[in-house]
Amino acid sequence: MRASDVPELNPHETGEQQAVFQWAKYHLGKYPDLEWMYAIPNGGYRHKATAARLKAEGVKSGVPDICLPIPRGIYPGLYIEMKRPKKGRLSENQKRWRAVLCRNGYRVERCDGWQQAVAVLLNYLNLEGMRE
Repeated sequence: MRASDVPELNPHETGEQQAVFQWAKYHLGKYPDLEWMYAIPNGGYRHKATAARLKAEGVKSGVPDICLPIPRGIYPGLYIEMKRPKKGRLSENQKRWRAVLCRNGYRVERCDGWQQAVAVLLNYLNLEGMRE
């Protein structure tokens, strides 16, 4: 998929993340494990009541945006923290989550835009080893 194959994006992380999932849907035939990739809805603006309900349900600040719970190479799974190109920075909670996940063997990547996330996914999916 080329950049021209993706609709014009919102300059925010949301649009970048949507493009990652569009790419994944398009490439399921070649990479069927992408079916198991999911988003973690822990960011963005919410009404106070919705934010309180989600917090009560266990949503936590700083958890990476995307998870692919499929083992590859030495990793039990992949987490991706999406940032928009040239504008994003990691919060302290995001840095803490990254450290904990890395200590526990997960691959964790910060991706500035959907194209970087796709490159990370392709690299990860092509790792050999640790498969079912």
